[in-house]
Amino acid sequence: MALTASEVSRVIEMAWEDRTPFEAIEDQFGLSEKALISFMRGQLKPGSFRLWRARVSGRKTKHLKLRSPEVIRAYCSTQYKQR
Repeated sequence: MALTASEVSRVIEMAWEDRTPFEAIEDQFGLSEKALISFMRGQLKPGSFRLWRARVSGRKTKHLKLRSPEVIRAYCSTQYKQR
């Protein structure tokens, strides 16, 4: 599946977001967690990829089955403030 430049940017953004689960990325773009890891490895610089992997490894909010049922948003309520 070929992604446009804006889709690539959005996938990377979603992958970095703490509250966006891997399942949401798979639903929207068809990239499983394993495919997303490969995608991110190809898109990021090696150091950035290592930082991302360290950040998402074991993070409960990145997996729907592990996250608290109290977390119902994919992003923080202050993330997209309107001025």
